[in-house]
Amino acid sequence: MSKSKDARRLDANQAMAYCSSIRTSPRKLNLVAQSIRGLNAEKAVAELSFSKKRIAKVALNVLQSAIANAENNHQLNIDKLFVSEAFVGKGLVMKRMHARGRGRGARVLKPFSNLTIVVTERGE
Repeated sequence: MSKSKDARRLDANQAMAYCSSIRTSPRKLNLVAQSIRGLNAEKAVAELSFSKKRIAKVALNVLQSAIANAENNHQLNIDKLFVSEAFVGKGLVMKRMHARGRGRGARVLKPFSNLTIVVTERGE
């Protein structure tokens, strides 16, 4: 006896990709996510390819994964895809110490983030 299969969270014309533990703050990653939200998939790939932000390369990989999921797993037409959702969540935070004067120490926070991208096929 196995567990019953959960219902699909997304509609039939949507595909998703998720990446956890990205080594950047959610605030910085959200700037990149905002730049592709609502764009055509082709334009979003171009936007991330030529972005000067370091984290745009990781976001590009997640977007390409979402497009591949749409094509291979859900048989969607990649020419009609657009980024319907791109959102960022908080991940864990590593706490480190930085030596300061007079024997004191200061806390350094090294945050991680999660990125979710949902692509949707446009109707006729």
